Amino acid sequence: MTQDNKPRGAKPYDRNKGRGRPPAHRAKPGTPPEGPLYLYGLHTVEAALANPERKRIKMYVTLNAQRRLEERNLTIDVPVEVMEPRAIARMVPDDAVHQGVILEVEALPVYGLEHLRDAKLVLALDQLTDPHNVGAILRSAVALGVDAVVSTLRHSPEESAVLAKSASGALDMIRFMRVQNMARFIEEAGEAGFQRIALDSEGPATLEDTEFGDKVILVLGSEGKGVRQGVRGGCDTLARLDMPGKIHSLNVSNAAVLALYIARQKLGL
Repeated sequence: MTQDNKPRGAKPYDRNKGRGRPPAHRAKPGTPPEGPLYLYGLHTVEAALANPERKRIKMYVTLNAQRRLEERNLTIDVPVEVMEPRAIARMVPDDAVHQGVILEVEALPVYGLEHLRDAKLVLALDQLTDPHNVGAILRSAVALGVDAVVSTLRHSPEESAVLAKSASGALDMIRFMRVQNMARFIEEAGEAGFQRIALDSEGPATLEDTEFGDKVILVLGSEGKGVRQGVRGGCDTLARLDMPGKIHSLNVSNAAVLALYIARQKLGL
């Protein structure tokens, strides 16, 4: 993960900052995609069926996939249409690994900062554009017990079948928020009592040596640009990942796993 070399500095974190004070204004959350989505793949569909916040419309399956779903004892609460494999394949992109099942759904609800009142660990992604990277990060976030993942409305993947498949079901297991203005969201998160830590390869201290508050937002930027200056400037501190080997950068999805693991240890989760 590579960042630029603009001047940096760390501000001391105030544990009592913002406690008991609601944000003065709200960062406008993103709007969901228009029209239905067609999720595909067994793990993705299974997670969507189990998510009470997901509105489901209809399922399309092959006979073989229907048997596999029945073996999993899933509650299927939508009409089911059994189709030939070739008909299923025509409903998704040519390279899609659909496994014979497609679930027509509505987009997930729009979440805002008010949904993070009880959160302890949140991951913010500043303009990560690759849906496969974001999907992998969502999966790791679920595995490591993260409360929510926040992304930007622009220059980041919207909710889609590709993102859901890359996340292998994790999209329906975690709150995935998209905000129009990440800098404003970071500001309001601080007002709501979150400590904000931006990962930066030139940070003054390692993440392990950084003091953690009671609830934390970790901010990751794109591999090329890193966390943008306006977002970084709103954070309480910058921190780097300790990489003593000959390679000093990681793919952003790998960096996210390492950072989240360290954060869990620091927060005692």
